[in-house]
Amino acid sequence: MEKNKKVTDYDMQQLIGQVLRFGVLTSGIVAIIGGIWYLFQSGSGVPDYRVFNGEPAGYTSLTGIIKGLKEGSAKEIIQLGVVILIATPILRIVFSLFSFILEKDKLYVVISSIVLLIILFSMFAGLKV
Repeated sequence: MEKNKKVTDYDMQQLIGQVLRFGVLTSGIVAIIGGIWYLFQSGSGVPDYRVFNGEPAGYTSLTGIIKGLKEGSAKEIIQLGVVILIATPILRIVFSLFSFILEKDKLYVVISSIVLLIILFSMFAGLKV
């Protein structure tokens, strides 16, 4: 007896929900670990609020964050948590797009593709390396 296992809309909704939960949970855990590590690295220092110092270039690019992670910098660990949090809804759009492709729903494939392209373009159009 052969079972034809077809992915249903409910299955895709459950998968997308799991992706969202996992992404938010992961980003929170990474940010908390970075925050605890930050307290160990520089928790005893008193900040000087009389002078404004902007963030270094390492926080404005993904390559800077990765470089900081290799050095064990707590600020970059926190930034990684933020990047994971930002990537979570983008993954949701990707999974929705695949769901609509499997359902052969052309209208929503087009809409999801446009939304994904707009998000990706807005992210990478002003990319700093």
